[in-house]
Formats: sequence, structure tokens, C-alpha cells
Amino acid sequence: MNSTPQNATPLDQLLHILDLSDAGGAQTDEDIFVGPGEANPVRPRLFGGQVLAQSIMAASRTVEGDRLVHSMHGYFLRPGDASAPITFGVERLRDGRSFSARRAHAYQGGAPILSLIASFQVPDGGLEHQEPMPAGVPAPETLPTAADLLGGIDHPVAQAWAFDRPFDIRHVDPDIYFRAPENHVAQQAVWIKTMGPMPDDQSLHRAALAYVSDYTLLEPVLRRHGLSWATPGMSVASLDHAMWWHRPLRVDDWLLYVADSPSASGARGLSHGRFYNRDGELVASVAQEGMIRLPEGTPVVD
Repeated sequence: MNSTPQNATPLDQLLHILDLSDAGGAQTDEDIFVGPGEANPVRPRLFGGQVLAQSIMAASRTVEGDRLVHSMHGYFLRPGDASAPITFGVERLRDGRSFSARRAHAYQGGAPILSLIASFQVPDGGLEHQEPMPAGVPAPETLPTAADLLGGIDHPVAQAWAFDRPFDIRHVDPDIYFRAPENHVAQQAVWIKTMGPMPDDQSLHRAALAYVSDYTLLEPVLRRHGLSWATPGMSVASLDHAMWWHRPLRVDDWLLYVADSPSASGARGLSHGRFYNRDGELVASVAQEGMIRLPEGTPVVD
């Protein structure tokens, strides 16, 4: 497993962690790959989107090149250690004429931290329709970057959000990094794209989209109840993640990420999201349930 090059940018780091090593010599009925963690002094736990993206890349390595991932359903089982490597085991469940199915597990210390099933399909034609892109959304160039919002705040988390992410994320509505929202609605929209160009590999773009999908998906739940990421004592963790890729996409072009939360109960919140390119094409959809726990007595909006 190669080390990250010196002076690597956050995007270089993303490409590095998605470049898995083949550990084919292992005695197992699974295809085995090894990938790095993403050491970060601000975040000792592995970022869930990273493990999702790596697992998708591992599974993609076991199918024929013309078959692209079109759906994935996964569960986060244990917190991961960002300073330790990750082993990925891929089971080849089925290879049909048009579809392939794979089960992938991510392991650390011999225990699974993520389990998912993904389906892959050869290009095909058929019926076409989609939910239209919201109208009247400001262009990403008119919105502040995370660096604009957070770069002047002398706090390690703010600095990490401002400069250490491989994606440019621009909130259409006021952000909730450190301030509670004024409007308590269970919807939001953000523009996202990588900080630089990506290789022309559709499997890599789809895995990278899974990576970024985990950043802001639970924010509609927080917005609805007047919470920010800086709410004292709040604990948030992704529980599961499902994703569907509908059309070819590029994560190095702007994508509008629209999300809403239909329900929160039992210390869990559910969010749905949709990704549109600038031409208005719906390229992917996502759903996630997360655990959200608050200290007793925390004021929230019902």
C-alpha cells in the first residue's frame, strides 16, 4: 500500500484512499483489497463516506469494465480508526447477462465496520423520466465557499472544514456549521464538486459521489429542530446508507445536492437526497438514517 505523497492536496488524498491494493494472495473465497485510513487530528474516527467509497471501488474491481454500480445498500456496524488500514472482502454473489451483484465488507482488527451489497449493470436503454430539478436556485459561483465562511475562525474543526476537504461545498441556505438555522425547515440544498479535475473513470466518479453524499445528508434533520453541528454534547452517527446512480456523472463539475427529512424519532433521523447536474439531469439519489442524540435539556424546535 503506497503512502500518500508529500504536500498532497485533499483531492490527492481522496484519490489515494480510493486506489486500493489487491491482496489476492489471501486464502479466502473473497476478493481481498487493502486501503488506507485517512488520519486526521481533528477526526480520529473514519469518515463514513470514505469507507463507502472504498467499498464501492473494491466491488467495482471484481466486475467487467462495462458494468457500473447502479445501486448500493450498506450498514455502518462499528466506528472505524482513521489511523489504521482497512481490509475489504468482496463476495461475488452473481454475474448475469446484464447485472452483477456483490457483497462487500470493510474490516479493521478482524471485525467488520461496514457491510454492503451493490448491484452493477451493463449500459442499457429503456423508459426515461425524472423528478425535475428545483427552479430558481442560485448559481454556485454566487455563493460563499467553506473557506470564505470558516477560514477566519481560529478553531481546528473550522480549519479542517474550510481547507481539508476534497470537495468544494457551497450551501444555498445559510450554513449550520456553528450557527443554528433561523428557518426550521427539513430541507436544504448545496452545490458540490471536487477541488480539481478527476480522472476520466466513471466508477471513480460514482464512488467519489458516495463519499461526498455523507457530508451533509443529515443536515435537514438538524435544521428542522434548530440545531447546528456545534450543538453542545450532540452525538451524530450514520447508521445506514442507500444510493442509486441513474445517469453518467462527473463530480468535478457542479452538482446540486437537494435533501429533505421526512421523519425523526427514536433518536434517529431519516434523510433523502437527490443530485442534479447543471443541465438539470437527475444523476443519483440517496437515503440515510442516522443516530442523533442530545443531552437531556437541550432546547430544540418541535
